[in-house]
Amino acid sequence: MKLEPYLLLNKCPHCKIDSPSLRQVHTFPTQATDAQSGRIWGIYVCQRCGGVVSACSWSQKGNVSNFYPTIDILDDSLPLKAKSFLEQAINSIHAPSGAIMLCASSVDDMLKEKGYTNGSLYARINSAVEDHLITESMATWAHEVRLDANDERHADENANLPTSDDAQKAVDFTKAFGEYLFILPSRIQRGIENATGEETDETENNAST
Repeated sequence: MKLEPYLLLNKCPHCKIDSPSLRQVHTFPTQATDAQSGRIWGIYVCQRCGGVVSACSWSQKGNVSNFYPTIDILDDSLPLKAKSFLEQAINSIHAPSGAIMLCASSVDDMLKEKGYTNGSLYARINSAVEDHLITESMATWAHEVRLDANDERHADENANLPTSDDAQKAVDFTKAFGEYLFILPSRIQRGIENATGEETDETENNAST
């Protein structure tokens, strides 16, 4: 992928549309304080959603080394179904009702993985708080982002239609929920195992000297 008039990404980092038309509207050079590490930056605009993407290369029209914002890559520590639902939600921010329901399905699967299978989604979230699996703040956050998605499923006449901002809030919560329940504990466990392995290696080395 090169720094050319159109940036060839698989998805727009903002609206998640496939094969977006990202048109270059500006380029400019920058340099580090040592005046040695110069880069060329391109500013691109998605023709669908208007989102801005910046990309850089070490040379004019060279290969792109980085682009911002990046595209979400979810951790494999998440349960398979929950991860799939969340990926679909991220890719459908432009369809807010569907994205919120997908977030609800993702959280639902995460709770089932932890043994919470009975009652409504919110009832199980509250049970998780009572069992100190999650914090009260997380339950409050879940309520604030309309995670039950009842309005979307039942087309409540008194409910306002959700916006892309509402969908992004639901996605942010779901990512944080997965981080708290699965990703962070997995990283901690890996850290403990790595530290234990290093201690074992050091002990064996000391014993052999």
